[in-house]
Amino acid sequence: MARSTILVTATRILLPLMLLFAFYIFVRGHNDPGGGFIGGLIVATAFSLYGIAHGMGAARKLLRLHSRTLIGIGLLCVITSGFLAPLVVGDLPFLTALWGTAVWPAIGKLSTPLLFDTGVFLGVVGVTSMIIFTLAEEG
Repeated sequence: MARSTILVTATRILLPLMLLFAFYIFVRGHNDPGGGFIGGLIVATAFSLYGIAHGMGAARKLLRLHSRTLIGIGLLCVITSGFLAPLVVGDLPFLTALWGTAVWPAIGKLSTPLLFDTGVFLGVVGVTSMIIFTLAEEG
């Protein structure tokens, strides 16, 4: 299969920009619309573009973690964010939001909603990349 020089060059420029934009959407979405879901879709799209330009095997290597691993870590983050309030504070219901006191640059305060959003982000990257890689390798 012949590789397009234009697509390979464009991907070299677009991949870091798309990943940076996904991080911005992820962090911005904590207080505004956006967040983990759309950030995860942008990351999966970036790796799909890389896969089209360089082959799906190269895209899988660049992703480093297997899609199922990303899904599992994402689900663990979501479940953990739900159980932190009842386990740490005690008398609070499942999925009650908790916030830390320290403010982190670009992220703000660490919180259970941020952990939940991280889980959604990882789950969406895992599921979407699994679907795209599987469909691309079938053809």
